[in-house]
Amino acid sequence: MTITEVNPNDPRVVRTRQLIIDAFVDLLGKKDFYSITVSDISKQATINRATFYAHFTDKFALIDRFLSASFIEFAHKRVNQYSELTEETIQSIVITLCEYHEISQKLCRRNYEAIAPHVEKNIKVELEHMILQIMIKDCKDTDEDTLRLAANILTWSIYGVTYRWNIEKRSETPQQFAEKILPILRGGFLD
Repeated sequence: MTITEVNPNDPRVVRTRQLIIDAFVDLLGKKDFYSITVSDISKQATINRATFYAHFTDKFALIDRFLSASFIEFAHKRVNQYSELTEETIQSIVITLCEYHEISQKLCRRNYEAIAPHVEKNIKVELEHMILQIMIKDCKDTDEDTLRLAANILTWSIYGVTYRWNIEKRSETPQQFAEKILPILRGGFLD
C-alpha cells in the first residue's frame, strides 16, 4: 500500500496515524529529533515500518504534518478567523504564537532548536493563510497581491518577535508582550 492508497477517512487509518504521532511526540521528549529513526517511531507505535511509510514518506513529513495540524487546531481555538483585523485580533495572534512556542519547546525540551525550522515553516504558512483570509474579507478595495504582501510581512514580523521572545525567555507574559509590541505593529498595519 502506498501513501496515495491510504483512505484518510478510514477509522483504522486515523487510529494508526494517531499511534504514529503519539509515538513520535513521546520520542521527542526523550531523544533529539535527528537521532529518532523511523524504526524507533514504528517500534514505539507498535507498527511495522511499511505501515509507517504507508502514512508518511519520512520523519520530516511526519513532523510537518504534526506541526501544521497542531498549530491550526491551537490557533483556531484562540483566534476568531472571522473577525476583522483589529488590535484585539493581532493581540490574540501574538499571544497564541507565544503560547504555541512555549508548548512546543516543552514538548521538545531536548531539541527545540532542532525542530524550530520545521515549526517556523509550518506556522508561517498557516498563519499567513489565516491573516490573508481576514484581510481579504476586511479590505475589499485592495488588490489581492497587495494583501498577500501585507499578510506575509505581518506574519514574519509576528513570528519573528514571538520566536525571539520564547528563545530569550522573556519575563513578560504573552499578554504583556502582545501589549508591548502592538504600538509598533499599529504603526505599520493598523489604523
